[in-house]
Amino acid sequence: MAFRPRPLLLVIVIALLIALNAAIVYAFIESERRTLRVSFLDVGQGDAILIESPDGVELLIDGGRDRSVLRRLPRVMGPLDRSIDMVIATHPDADHIGGLPDVLSRYRVSYYLSPGIRHDTSQRERLDAAVAREGIATFTARRGQRIHLGEDVYADVLYPDRDVANGETNAGSIVVRLVYGDTSFLLTGDAPEAVERYVMTLGDVDSDVLKAGHHGSRTSTSESWLAAVSPETVVISAGKDNAYGHPHAEVVSRIQESGAAILSTIDEGTIIFESDGGRIVRK
Repeated sequence: MAFRPRPLLLVIVIALLIALNAAIVYAFIESERRTLRVSFLDVGQGDAILIESPDGVELLIDGGRDRSVLRRLPRVMGPLDRSIDMVIATHPDADHIGGLPDVLSRYRVSYYLSPGIRHDTSQRERLDAAVAREGIATFTARRGQRIHLGEDVYADVLYPDRDVANGETNAGSIVVRLVYGDTSFLLTGDAPEAVERYVMTLGDVDSDVLKAGHHGSRTSTSESWLAAVSPETVVISAGKDNAYGHPHAEVVSRIQESGAAILSTIDEGTIIFESDGGRIVRK
């Protein structure tokens, strides 16, 4: 007797085949892509930035406040990708590390970098426990470290350049400059103006794209910093109707007066850039 599949079963089988085919096509397209992709994920009031190099190396900087990051990552990484080469926690505030324990549980992570700030909170305890449970190799960020993300792509740690274990959390934020060919991104965590001024004295910070410090707070993204970085675009990562009033009108005015374009996750959702090493385009 011939097998006749039930209509519902047939629909499920067809749907699975379509999904599998779509995943294969997506994987092929991604394998052919030879650009650096930087995605500022829309995780509400927080930071989460995924960097994907042309050689497929993936770096996640911060993870937002909650599990929102798990909804955003598959949309930019693809549904079959379950590994991230390195995670950086710029500093241990909840809106930067709250979602990272869930990331470490779902994705296979090889390396973890933090500034080494002592901060006794439940979010920090969860993150430390997740790092230990998964057996991830851990490092403390210091100026001079270079993270190689494949051929011609690297991320330089510009700050901290000292022990920040007992300092204020924002002031210990890791500042990273990502470079691919002639293009660059400056990613600053919640670094305040005092850190901006100090980092400016240490060397070149000129970059095409700047992430505004501390979600557009008036305590960061000073006029002198904008002049030194000279960005074409400033990205603000913040949540809609947040209780802090981010981005502050004064910061928005500073950026506008500098001549840079402003993009905010509040208005744009996830913001994606691609670079071929010669120029950066918005996707």
